[in-house]
Amino acid sequence: MNSASPLLRIVIAQTNPCVGDITGNLEDIEQHYLRACSEAADIIVFPELAITGYDTEDLTLRPAFHEAAVAAVKQLARLTFNTSTALIVGTIWQENGQCFNAGIMLYEGDIYERIFKYSLPNYGVFDEHRVFVPGPLPSAIEFKNCKIGLLICEDLWENDVPSHYASQGVELLICINASPFEVDKKPQRLDRAIEAVTIVDAPLIYVNSVGAQDELVFDGQSFVLSINEEVNFQLAAFEPDYASILLHHKQGCWQLGPARPFQEEEGLAQTYRALQIGLRDYVEKNNFKSVVLGLSGGIDSAFVAVLAVDALGSDRVHCVTMPSPYTANETLQDSLELAQNLGCRIDTIPIHPLFEGFQQQLAPIFRDVKSDVTEENMQSRIRGLLLMSISNKFGSLVLATGNKSEMATGYSTLYGDMCGGFAPIKDVYKTEIYTLSTWRNRQTPIIPESIIARAPTAELRPNQTDQDTLPPYHLLDKILYGMIEENFSSDELIAAGFDRAMVHLVAKLLCSSEYKRYQAPPGTKISCRAFGKDWRYPLTNHFRF
Repeated sequence: MNSASPLLRIVIAQTNPCVGDITGNLEDIEQHYLRACSEAADIIVFPELAITGYDTEDLTLRPAFHEAAVAAVKQLARLTFNTSTALIVGTIWQENGQCFNAGIMLYEGDIYERIFKYSLPNYGVFDEHRVFVPGPLPSAIEFKNCKIGLLICEDLWENDVPSHYASQGVELLICINASPFEVDKKPQRLDRAIEAVTIVDAPLIYVNSVGAQDELVFDGQSFVLSINEEVNFQLAAFEPDYASILLHHKQGCWQLGPARPFQEEEGLAQTYRALQIGLRDYVEKNNFKSVVLGLSGGIDSAFVAVLAVDALGSDRVHCVTMPSPYTANETLQDSLELAQNLGCRIDTIPIHPLFEGFQQQLAPIFRDVKSDVTEENMQSRIRGLLLMSISNKFGSLVLATGNKSEMATGYSTLYGDMCGGFAPIKDVYKTEIYTLSTWRNRQTPIIPESIIARAPTAELRPNQTDQDTLPPYHLLDKILYGMIEENFSSDELIAAGFDRAMVHLVAKLLCSSEYKRYQAPPGTKISCRAFGKDWRYPLTNHFRF
């Protein structure tokens, strides 16, 4: 160790890249880099694939996309000329006809070092083996008398790379990530970081992305872990952040300064923020000016309306109530009260004339056939038609308000209440909607209590409730969680004490509703297993769970 360099100043840039917006991402990186230079930082670190955004999926395979990423790297390299600040950034990279998920270190106008992701995830929402080739075990980076071990996300979740770095005498670990949010995932991240610190016997700087991309939300919460396995500092949750870390070389190793205070959000607050950011970034990054949704007077649409206003502002949320002959007056009044509380526009469009018109037109075909669920679904589809017409006319994004319990059991109408471009709560069980609504009302009492207290009903026929068709939600959601998140069979759930007939009904509904889920809009993932990339079942399937 050279006594002339006892300090190392490293900046963490927790950014919100947009997939494919290489120009915009590059501008953001450049601004952060110039700030770090003005603060005499030694290194500034950006997240995994910060240049291209994550997840690039099959964009990765397009030569023009790769060329644009390479051009961005070259432009950043030129930015580092005649400065004393190095830049570490994630990007795609090709060598010898193979594509890698890379971490590039730029310094003094050139590529100083580069490593390729060794452990490629191929589970859940991750499918990196489709577009990337795993790199070799990486070598340590020697920089300003510090031996740095650079990891890329999944490299931290397995011990191969940390163990390899330990054998090289690495003194500091830097892990760049695009690690999506899941409920209760943060303790798992911390456990893996502690494992790596223990193996290498060196502090770790964990840099994560923030923001949302399609169905994934990145929660940020980048952190610094000391050699004593303590969180020395943590960046903000669900928003871009920037922090400077000072390391001192003493007693033969690099050590962090005194721990700094940071704010830790409770679990429900984090879940709500994830849903909020998921909706906001989908709307913003896809250039929608506003959203429109149907207010039914039920808890799901009420919660989505509140979420939308929190995410976008009341001036960008348009609510529509579409009463039918079966809509109770108190239901309509609750919708109007909620919209007033939110300060957003609400229009009322009675659907009874349209419903009668459809029935009259179909009467010759439906002659001598009793009314059934067809007429119920007709009302839902009329509402979907009205919302889509408003969307077409004004360019608003229609929000579907179905929850995970409904998505799982098929308790929804194709081209009706499933109609929309984004489904903000498709990964939130019905019981969780009640919990989150109660939590949100504790912050500001905005959802009328009568909406929360009312028995769930679609109001498509007289005196209808959800429990006419489904088991009670407090039981249904537990069975669904067992089948979906935990992969339990019906026999295992029955052995655990659930009613046999109820379990078999739920299994039948879950398996027979796959065709609906294939046509559902995208929506924010918050669980370990959502109905998206991490749920891939055949449409035609005779096996029952």
